[in-house]
Amino acid sequence: MQSWVLWLIVAAVLGTAELMTATLDLLLLAVAALAAGGIGALGLGVGLQLLAFAVTAAAMITLIRPLARRHLQSSYPQLRTGVAALIGREAVVLTPCGREPGRVKIGGEEWSARAYDPDLVIPAGTTVDVFAIEGATALVHPQEDPWPH
Repeated sequence: MQSWVLWLIVAAVLGTAELMTATLDLLLLAVAALAAGGIGALGLGVGLQLLAFAVTAAAMITLIRPLARRHLQSSYPQLRTGVAALIGREAVVLTPCGREPGRVKIGGEEWSARAYDPDLVIPAGTTVDVFAIEGATALVHPQEDPWPH
C-alpha cells in the first residue's frame, strides 16, 4: 500500500473523530495529514511526508487555531430565550403579590408572581421588575422604593 493512502486514512479517521468531538484540533491535524498525503502522492520520501505533517500541523495549531477560536467565541450577544428572557423585564401587578402568590402581566402574558422580599406586599397596579423565575412563578420587586423616607 502506498504511503499517501495511509495518510488519507489517517486524515479520514481524524476527521471522523473531529465530528464526534467538535474541538477543531483534530480537524487541523486531519488537514496536516492531507498535506503529508499530498507530498506522498508526489512520490517524495517518508521523511519529507513526516516533515510536511509536522510543519503543517504546527502552522495550523499556532496560526489558524487562535483565529478560529476567536471567531467561534466572537462578540455576538447571547440571545436569552424562554424564562431567562423574562428576567429584568418590567411587569404590572394585577393582583397583590406578597408571601402569597398574586398575578402580574409580563409582556402581554399573565404570570403567577410573588414578592422577591417575602415581607413586602405589592399592591395591584404597581410597576415591578422581574428579578427571577422559580418554576412558573415570577419573583418581582417594585421599581419605586416601597418604604417611606
